[in-house]
Amino acid sequence: MISPIHRVTLFKVPGNEDQERLLQMYKQMPTKAVKDGKPYLLSVTAGKAKPDQRAQGFTLAVISVFRSVDDMTYYDNECAAHAELKAVAKSVHQGAMMVFFENELSG
Repeated sequence: MISPIHRVTLFKVPGNEDQERLLQMYKQMPTKAVKDGKPYLLSVTAGKAKPDQRAQGFTLAVISVFRSVDDMTYYDNECAAHAELKAVAKSVHQGAMMVFFENELSG
């Protein structure tokens, strides 16, 4: 069985209004992001980073869970809802990073 893909994305978005705008877009992703006419994201969790020196200036954190790398690739390259979100994110962030992984702790 394939393990779900967990994707962590961090943004440096200085403005509170822009942070709220991105959060609202992410809130819609579980139903708005569709593949073959059906929602395909397993889950999306997002929020503003709490003030902490270890945050390195990142202000927004998002965890997206996909059934497979193929679904994540679709999200990145073909999903219309994610394309909208990316356009807004690119216009407001001053830095971003993303990593993805399979949970290696569950048995």
